[in-house]
Amino acid sequence: MSQVHALSDDQVGQELRKMTAFIKQEAMEKAREIEIKADEEFAIEKSKLVRQETDAIDLAYEKKFKQATMSQQITRSTLANKTRLRVLGAREALLDGIFETAASRLAEFGSGKDKGRYQDILRGLILEGFYTLNEPGLTVRARKKDYDAVRKAIEAASKEYTKVVGEQIDAKIDEENPLPEGSAGGVWILGGEGKIEIDNTFETRLALLKENALPAVRETLFGKNPHRKFYD
Repeated sequence: MSQVHALSDDQVGQELRKMTAFIKQEAMEKAREIEIKADEEFAIEKSKLVRQETDAIDLAYEKKFKQATMSQQITRSTLANKTRLRVLGAREALLDGIFETAASRLAEFGSGKDKGRYQDILRGLILEGFYTLNEPGLTVRARKKDYDAVRKAIEAASKEYTKVVGEQIDAKIDEENPLPEGSAGGVWILGGEGKIEIDNTFETRLALLKENALPAVRETLFGKNPHRKFYD
């Protein structure tokens, strides 16, 4: 039979020290593992938080940049529109001034200072009405002060009409319905027993010129419109 020997106090002490050292070593290694894991988790969480904050800052910056860009575009567009409107306003004022000047000169011309030229223009306006209406009997309305010049113009226009068309035409002044004395000049020619009217007064002719010639006047003054796509 084997014999069990009791350990001495020194042996017991050595065993205890070994066990204590082993347990301590195990505890230190475990603590080191926990510390390393904690550091890794901290680093991961820190990286996650930094990335989240960085993304948030980037998004905030991108939003502010877009807002600033949009605000700048709106401001630029507003300024461009205001400038364009000022330019258009200045152009329209210039065009209005041109036609206002033309209207005042027509009024001066219709005052009869140059009677010979004014009578020749009346002849042309009346002759245009003769050709347009092409009737044997017509009526002409004019200002009272123009009656003498209109009679001479009718006579000259009738002769020219007969020479060109080969037919006689009889035109007379409608003295019961004169044009307003405030008119710049010109005549009305009536046909169809007074149902057809041709307004050949200076004011109407200028209005027609303004309507028809305005695009050409604009192009002459300001050049071609680069944004215009369609032409008549």
